[in-house]
Amino acid sequence: MTLLPRLALALSCALAPIAAHAGVDGASLALPWALPFAGLLLSIALLPLVLPSLWHHHFGKIAAGWTLAMIVPMGVLLGWGTVAHELAHTLLFEYLPFIILLTALFTVAGGIYLRGNLHGSPWTNTRFLAVGTLLASFTGTTGAAMLLIRPLLRANDSRRHKTHVVVFFIFLVANVGGSLTPLGDPPLFLGFLKGVSFGWTFAHMLPFTLFASALLLPAFYALDRHYYHKEEDLPPLRDPTPDSRVSLEGKVNLILLAAIVGAVLLSGTWKPGISYSLLGMDVALQDLARDVLLIAITFASLALTPGRCRTANAFNWGPMLEVGKLFAGIFATMIPVLAMLKAAEAGAFSPLVALVKDGNGAPINGAYFWLTGTLSSFLDNAPTYLVFFNLAGGDAAQLMSQGAATLAAISAGAVFMGANSYIGNAPNFMVKAIAEERGVAMPSFFGYMAWSGAVLIPLFVLMTFVFF
Repeated sequence: MTLLPRLALALSCALAPIAAHAGVDGASLALPWALPFAGLLLSIALLPLVLPSLWHHHFGKIAAGWTLAMIVPMGVLLGWGTVAHELAHTLLFEYLPFIILLTALFTVAGGIYLRGNLHGSPWTNTRFLAVGTLLASFTGTTGAAMLLIRPLLRANDSRRHKTHVVVFFIFLVANVGGSLTPLGDPPLFLGFLKGVSFGWTFAHMLPFTLFASALLLPAFYALDRHYYHKEEDLPPLRDPTPDSRVSLEGKVNLILLAAIVGAVLLSGTWKPGISYSLLGMDVALQDLARDVLLIAITFASLALTPGRCRTANAFNWGPMLEVGKLFAGIFATMIPVLAMLKAAEAGAFSPLVALVKDGNGAPINGAYFWLTGTLSSFLDNAPTYLVFFNLAGGDAAQLMSQGAATLAAISAGAVFMGANSYIGNAPNFMVKAIAEERGVAMPSFFGYMAWSGAVLIPLFVLMTFVFF
């Protein structure tokens, strides 16, 4: 029997007593348990650059290999029941809801087609980014990004220099714009489910959002204007999509987009107190209803959208499949990493945890901002937010009052610094994949981080001095 059937058999046998396992004790784990996660991140960073053909054809197998590098030692050393518990918990409460929501937003947004074309001038591009930044807080960063990235690429398809347009689009629409409401970004939605009110998020995140947008949008306009005028002395490129009157098709998806928002809000406000046991764990009715509704909305969009809209959008499942495979590996391999973080001072990351408190035990809000943000740049920002939310006390009522500055620092770090790398927030990778499909030369993993280091890090340093 080969390794994979043996592994499947061991996990199947472990599923029966899964409820008896309390999970991984992060205090007992040493740093080498983070190696599979680090290896997967390095693979995402380096292989597209040094072995692009291998990565393009086998990225799913590579992610699975790193996942097995975490699962097998954990099963052997900590028990297959522990492995089954952790994977089932991650699958049911983190990965599946995450992918179901992303798939629904990707499908619905991909069915809305902005027919016609605008000219990608600096002023037009800046307005695109401003509208997307505002929209993202109410449709989610994924929904806004998937809705606007294709029209923005069409508007600039006769431009020679357009990489910077997509990079700033990721900064603003796929990240900063999702900071005003719990609907905007998964970390804030997790806070909403923990008791952070909708109004608190809007009121306390508004100054951060306005500050970042007021600096990034003019910076983009100046850079885009520089490149635009640089092209004026060169022979014009043929425009594959000439400028024409703009109209909206696939309007049924606007209703479905509102239905997605309603389904997400439902799970946070409707508390019937009913749950069902699945794999030995309790799944709340409101969460199950949300996911079923999102799946139904996805199929409704596929059935009701005219085929010409998806054809015109060049819609395909490639970006979603790439995100699904890679984030399956990311969610699995970060199990021990998050466990070590949750162990706080007792875990292997205790030196980092100690940085968020002063000698009297009072929170250092600037440290919360930077540590939450730094980890959100490479870990998924939703569970990272939850770790520091719990580290700060985990009591939403207390954090919204006496701890408001700390909660704001955690929220801003998780949402804003998800823009620091392609893997910090799921829409980043999706936008990159769509742009590359349209022929835009996107930066490598480290090339993108050079952009974020030059543009975003000075912004975050300034925010630290202004707000913390």
